Amino acid sequence: MSPSLTLTESRARAAAIRVASYDVRLDLTSTADFSSSTTIRFESSTEATFVELADALEVSATLNGTALSPDAYDDGRLALTGLEEHNELVVEARLPYVTDGDGMHTFTDPADGERYVSAYCGMDIAAKVFACFDQPDLKATITLEVKGESHWTVLGNGVVTFADAGTWTFATTPPISTYLFVVCAGNWHSVAFEHRGLPFGWHARQSLAQDLERQAGELRAVTTDCFDHYTRVFHEPYPFDSYDQVMVPGQNWGALETPGCVTYRDELLFRGEPSAMDHQMRAMTIAHEMAHMWFGDLVTMRWWEDSWLNESFADYMGYQVAAEAAGFTDSWIACAQTRKPTGFRADERRSTHPVAEETEAVVDVDTAFGNFDMITYAKGNAVLRQLVTWLGETEFLTGVNAYLHTHRFGNADLGDFLVALDSASDRDVRGWAAAWLRTTGFDTIRVERVDGVPILHRDGTRPHRFTVTSYDASGSLEGSELVDLSDEPVALPAFRNRPVVVNAGDETFARVHLDDQSLEFASAHLSGVDDPLARAVLWRTVVDLTRAGLMHPDELLRLVARHLPIEPHPMVFEGAINAVTTFVVQRLLDPTEVPHAYEVLAATCSLARHHHPVPATRVLVTTTTDRELLESWLAEEQTDLGAALDQDQRWEIVRRLVELGADPTVIDSEAERDQSSASKLAGLTARAAVPTPQAKAEAWALAWGEPSNREFRAIQAGFWSVGQHELVADYLPRFVAQAPEFARQHGQAFSKLIGQAFPHVPWPLPVLRAARADLAEALEPGGQADGGPAHGGQGGVQAHGGRVGVRPGDLPTVLEREWNDQLDELDVTLAARGIRH
Repeated sequence: MSPSLTLTESRARAAAIRVASYDVRLDLTSTADFSSSTTIRFESSTEATFVELADALEVSATLNGTALSPDAYDDGRLALTGLEEHNELVVEARLPYVTDGDGMHTFTDPADGERYVSAYCGMDIAAKVFACFDQPDLKATITLEVKGESHWTVLGNGVVTFADAGTWTFATTPPISTYLFVVCAGNWHSVAFEHRGLPFGWHARQSLAQDLERQAGELRAVTTDCFDHYTRVFHEPYPFDSYDQVMVPGQNWGALETPGCVTYRDELLFRGEPSAMDHQMRAMTIAHEMAHMWFGDLVTMRWWEDSWLNESFADYMGYQVAAEAAGFTDSWIACAQTRKPTGFRADERRSTHPVAEETEAVVDVDTAFGNFDMITYAKGNAVLRQLVTWLGETEFLTGVNAYLHTHRFGNADLGDFLVALDSASDRDVRGWAAAWLRTTGFDTIRVERVDGVPILHRDGTRPHRFTVTSYDASGSLEGSELVDLSDEPVALPAFRNRPVVVNAGDETFARVHLDDQSLEFASAHLSGVDDPLARAVLWRTVVDLTRAGLMHPDELLRLVARHLPIEPHPMVFEGAINAVTTFVVQRLLDPTEVPHAYEVLAATCSLARHHHPVPATRVLVTTTTDRELLESWLAEEQTDLGAALDQDQRWEIVRRLVELGADPTVIDSEAERDQSSASKLAGLTARAAVPTPQAKAEAWALAWGEPSNREFRAIQAGFWSVGQHELVADYLPRFVAQAPEFARQHGQAFSKLIGQAFPHVPWPLPVLRAARADLAEALEPGGQADGGPAHGGQGGVQAHGGRVGVRPGDLPTVLEREWNDQLDELDVTLAARGIRH
C-alpha cells in the first residue's frame, strides 16, 4: 500500500504548488489492465515535490520535456526535482483494475456477460486512476478522453463533446478536486431527459433495464424537484454542465457526489417491492448527493478535518429537501429512527471526535477516512438541524449563500463558514459553534416533577431549543411549547399533571430521561400518540434505555407486542421493529433468550403484515421457525396473504430455510431460477448460512481468498447467522488473527468493511468475554485499547479530540478505528447483561 498523505505534506505542497489543469487519457479496451496518460500543468515556487500514482505496473514520465529516471517512481509517488515556475508533467502508466471498489473497478455481469468499468475515487483514490496532486485544496480543471468498447456508453464529469469508434472526449470541467473525478464505462441502459436547459440522465446496467424503466418516473421526479429547490434557495447557480446519475456495481459508498455524474450503489435500484423507508432513503440520498454539488464540489474543505462542511450539510439537506421539496414529508421520522441513533452510538465510543475537528488531529488521509463516520453524518446533521432551529432558517440560508458566493470553486474551513454566519445574524454563532462543533459527547435532558409541574434540567453544556408536547389521558395532543434550555432549569406549569414528550419534534441532539408519569404514559399509549414523529422519538428512547441497561429487554418486547401490531405509520413501524431486532435482540441477548424474542417478533410481524406488508414480512422471514410456512410460500410464489414474492424475498426465505435445516439444494434451485448478479451474492450468503461444519469451512476459505468487496460482505452476512454460535465460535479468534493482514492487502474501504464485519450476534458469555479479550489484545500495544469508551453520553465534553484507544501501531489505521468501535459495542452488550469485566 502507498503511504497515506500527511497533513504536513499537504500543507507544504499547497503552499508551493498551483495546479492549472489535467489532461487525462484512459484506455479501457484491455481486460487485463488499463493505460492512463496524464498531462499536468502547474506552477511551483519550490524546486522539488511529488505527485501520487498508486500501484502502477509500468511508469514513464517527462518533466518539461526531460525524461525522469525510473527510480523517480517509488511506493506510489513520483518524485519531481528541478522544478521551474511553470511546469508540464506527462505521465504514462499501466494500472491494475480492482474489484474492491477503490479505483478503476471492473465488473462482469453474470446475467449477460457485459463488462463495466468505473473509476470510484474519493479521499486519495484518484491516484489509482491517473497521476495527480491528490489533495482537496489543489483544484484544477480536468479534460478527459476515454477509449473503450465501441458499443459502450461512457459517462464523466462533463458532457461528451466527441464520440466515435470507441473514443469519447469530454468537456473541460471547472476547477474541481481530484477526489471528485469519475468515469463510468459500459453498456448502460439510459433514461435521458432535459430540465431547465441542462441534460439529465439515469443509467444502469443493461440487465437492470426493466427495473430502471419501472422506477424512472419516481427517480426523475425526485431529481427535478430537488434541483428546482436547490437552484431556488442557493444564489449560486448549478455549477456544472450536466447531471447524470448512474447505478453502478461494486461501489463501497452508498453514493459518491462526483460533479455532473453522481454514482450510486445499484442496490438502490429496487428489484422488488420497496418499503416506505426504502423509498424515503433513496430520495434522501438523491437530495444528499445533489446538495454536494454546492457543499463539497463548488466549495470544498481545505483539509479533511472539515469534511463535515461536506457531509453534515449534505446529510441535513438530504432529509430536509426530501421532505420539503420531493414529497417525502415524513423524512424526519426516518432520520429519528435510523440515522440519529447511529450518531448517539458513535458519540459514546472511544473514537468519538468533534464534528469540526482541529486540523492537527487529522494527521493523514487514513486518519481522515475514519472521520467519515456517524459523527460527521448523523450527529453533524442533527447539530445543523439544531442550528437552524436556534438561528432561524432565513438567517441560516443567508449565511450559507454568503459562504457559497465567497468561496465558489475554491476551498474553505470552519472559520470561513462562521464569518458567513456572522454576517447574517447578530446571535453568538461562534459561541454556539464552540459548544456544539468543537466538543464531543451529548447532553442529557431530564424531566422532574414538582407539585405535578414538569421541570426540565440539562446535564451538559450546550444551549438547546426544542419542542415539548403534552397529552391527555387518551393520548391526544393537548399542548405544545418551544423551549430554550441552557444553564437554568425550565418549568412548564401549563403541563401540570400531564405526561410530556421532550424533543417531540426531534430538533436537538440530546438523550432524554422522562419522568415516571411520562414513561408510564408512553408504555400505555405508544401507538396512540397523535404525532408519528413523537412516536418515533419515543421508540428511539425506549431502545436507547434498553441498550443502556435501564430497561429490561423483556419490557421492551412487551411494548413491541402491545403497540407495533397496531402502529399506523409505516416508517414508525419499520424503524422500531428493525431497531429492536438488530440492536437489541440480535446483539444484547443471551442465546437462550433469543427463541422467545424471535417468537414475539414473529407474532408481531404476522399481525402487522396486514398494514405494513413489506417490512413486516422481512422480519417475519428472519425470525419465524415455521419451515412449513416458508416452504409453502416458496412453492406457491406468494405469501399466505396472497402477496406475490419478489426475487429478493425468495432469497431471504431460502436463507432462512437453510438456517432452519432445510436441504441446501434449495439454494441451487433458486440460483438456477435467478441468474442475476444479485442472485450470485444471495447464493453466497445462503451457502454460508448452512449449519454444517463443511459449509462453514468452505465459506471461510472463500471469504478469505480473493473475494470482491460485495462477495466478502455477502459471505460474512450468512456465516455468523444467529443461533449458530456453537458452530462458529472457534472462528472468532481466527477472524481477529487473519483480518489485519487482509486489511493491509486491500486498502481503506475494504479495511472498513472487514472491521464492520466483526460479528455481533447473541454469544454465550464465555465466548463474548473471550472475543472481547482477543480484540483488546489485538489493539495493544499501548495499553489504551482496554480503557473503555471516552464518554457515557451524560453531558460529557472533551474539547479538541484527545482520542482514547486510537493510536498508531501494528494495525492498519482504518481497521484499528473500526475495532475500537467494535470493542465498545461488546462493552455495551456486556453492560446490558449486567456483567462487569
